[in-house]
Amino acid sequence: MNFRKKLQRNHLSQTIRHIKNCALFFVCGFDSMTAMKKRLAKISRKTNETKISVSLNLDGKGKSSVKTGIPFFDHMLTLFAKHATVDLKLVCKGDLEVDAHHTVEDCGIALGQAFATALGDKKGIRRYGAGFHPKNPFTGEAFVPMDECLARCVVDFGGRPHLVWRGLDKFSQKKISDAEKNQDVSSAFRFGLAREFFQGFANEARCNLHLELLYGDEPHHIVEALFKAFARAVDAARRHDPRIAGQLPSTKGKL
Repeated sequence: MNFRKKLQRNHLSQTIRHIKNCALFFVCGFDSMTAMKKRLAKISRKTNETKISVSLNLDGKGKSSVKTGIPFFDHMLTLFAKHATVDLKLVCKGDLEVDAHHTVEDCGIALGQAFATALGDKKGIRRYGAGFHPKNPFTGEAFVPMDECLARCVVDFGGRPHLVWRGLDKFSQKKISDAEKNQDVSSAFRFGLAREFFQGFANEARCNLHLELLYGDEPHHIVEALFKAFARAVDAARRHDPRIAGQLPSTKGKL
């Protein structure tokens, strides 16, 4: 009987040690995985025209704090963070006494640099911001309606910068009347400025970025639909794919 009790005690002690070791391994392993998954970037960019600081968390919850001196642009970047589900802090002091061009373009450049830094070696990411899955044919499709507008965005973080801008040529340098300026601030935010932002982002994030207005007329709706479609495409592309954990989504071996 005593021998049996001794065996039971030894077995219980071994079991407890095993549970403790497993718990320790799980916690340490989980912490390591968590640390590996933290994709953060801090960018400071200063020129004679703008001074910009960016803090980005690719695995955030859509929180943001944006101050560019252009309220409509702040709104666009805020909704981008929300719909891309990234945490973004961006402050820009630009030469707005000249115009908004330098501020908008340079914010695109700085945000693109932040994405390139946070994505790192890009191992395990989906890479493409649009694509089909046999069980869900709409996975990653970045079509966004905004009242009478419909915009589409597709992104590829493949290391090759290129911007495609379709369906917006008639709006890009649209002449703004005094009545429009007084009516709606977004009308003063020329579509050409939006294009400069996306061009700067594509160049620095080294991505293919295809933006298209399928149809629409109202300036505010068009720009907002573009930024929301951009956000949804980025959200799909920057996610990890558990099927290729630790692998590059490329046959070249480098992105």
